[in-house]
Amino acid sequence: MKIDPYKHKEKYLAWKEKNKEGVQDITKENSELALRYLNDMEKGINISSASTKGARSYIRLNSLREKVIFFSKRFKEVFGLKRVVDIEEEQLISFFADMKNGIIKRKDGRAYKSIDTHGKIFKAFWHWWQKVNKKSGIEIPDITVDLDTRAEKPDWVYLTESEVKKLCDNAKPEYKTLIMFLFDTGIRAPTELINIKVSDLHNDFKEVNIRDEISKTFGRRIKLMLCSNLIKDYIKENQLKHNDYLFPVDYSKVNEYLKRISKRIFGEGVTPAGQKYSDLTMYDFRHISCCYWLPRYKSESALKYRFGWKKSDRIHYYSELLGMSDTISEDDMLIDVTKTEIEKKLEKSEREKELMQERLKTMEIQLANIMELTNRLGMVAK
Repeated sequence: MKIDPYKHKEKYLAWKEKNKEGVQDITKENSELALRYLNDMEKGINISSASTKGARSYIRLNSLREKVIFFSKRFKEVFGLKRVVDIEEEQLISFFADMKNGIIKRKDGRAYKSIDTHGKIFKAFWHWWQKVNKKSGIEIPDITVDLDTRAEKPDWVYLTESEVKKLCDNAKPEYKTLIMFLFDTGIRAPTELINIKVSDLHNDFKEVNIRDEISKTFGRRIKLMLCSNLIKDYIKENQLKHNDYLFPVDYSKVNEYLKRISKRIFGEGVTPAGQKYSDLTMYDFRHISCCYWLPRYKSESALKYRFGWKKSDRIHYYSELLGMSDTISEDDMLIDVTKTEIEKKLEKSEREKELMQERLKTMEIQLANIMELTNRLGMVAK
């Protein structure tokens, strides 16, 4: 069984039970639309032809319900609309532009983040609305064509190798092992991390198997190059058994600890990736690990395998090429500039060597013949 640290299933089912007679705090019209939409997404009905077929996960369902309720409330506040689907194209574009520019703010007065996610979910909702109406013979225009859904990459905490070691040196023993495991593996935390068992460790704790059923993308077996001995000692000290989970941690408490210790060691300064040291979380180690392994892996496909990525753009997304340097040398230049010339000279030298050896062999044969003839003449003279 896969452990869900965020309890997405429990949250969605609890919300569904609570709102089965109607979604609270939104209009009746929007409530009917929201429940109908979510019911279809649960079953995988009326999915856009451009989207992946099948029922949506509980993670996705929670995200959809939150955003649909958000649009229901904000469209009524801003435009006075009782139904989300009554919004016009110009209103929609201006609404998202105002969100992006900070004109429309959150309830706490702060600017919205992940506006691209809001846009993508509204597109998915609108395409569902088009498909539902098309089945009734009604054509609904696509007002989301010009909606900007480009992702803005969030800032994160970047640590160098020496900073990671400094963090470990000052961390509690149980956290030291966890930090080095995160740094070494680049594993998704907390989702993949908390599902790793002692039985997933192989080859004398030098490899870990991230099972397919616990991975977001695909299973993979990777080498532990930095934390193998720490893991071995950690298992022994904690008397962990074969089927025990390796790190049965509360991710929120771990993140609180990482923030505290990082602030104490590095202060409140901003890292090269844009986020303050004091905002360090487990998830940041996936970025940090990518930066560490990128210059060390000879193959891009091998690096993607280690991190469980299917697309190459993930490499730049997670590393932003931080910590990289220009490693070209004069010897490397020989490959493109003078390799052909050198090869030609070597081939010529090899041919000349072979020719000299043939001549030497011929001379040896001739000399042997002369010696034999001389010996015969000597015998005759006697």
